[in-house]
Amino acid sequence: MPTARDLMTEGAACATTDQTVSEAARRMRDLGVGALPICDDDGRLAGVITDRDIVVNCVAEGHDVTETTVAGYVTGKPVTIGADDDVAEALRTMVDHDVRRLPVIDGHDLVGMLAQADIARALPPQQVGELVGAISEPG
Repeated sequence: MPTARDLMTEGAACATTDQTVSEAARRMRDLGVGALPICDDDGRLAGVITDRDIVVNCVAEGHDVTETTVAGYVTGKPVTIGADDDVAEALRTMVDHDVRRLPVIDGHDLVGMLAQADIARALPPQQVGELVGAISEPG
């Protein structure tokens, strides 16, 4: 069975905790991604900000995206997957935590991002349908 490392997008770019939401949004646009890991001053993963966070939790609430920093999106320990964990574990983690993207770590180092789409390309169609259905169910 493939591992997270086999399917992930390598070299995930990070937003730093002091960057504004606007800067993070521009970076997402430039990279063509829907989520950015947030790293602290030591380069360790502190959280993740998604395009949905920006729209629903910042813009829709009337916050100034040029003043609000991504540090506000660091809440608790981020949900991650180990680089050598198999795809079944990644699926369980996505479903259990209702997320579509997972930062991939090797020890304490962020080595990539694993998205629902990455897994979907590697699985048989029936399993893809089950994954999408489980993650998309209202919780």
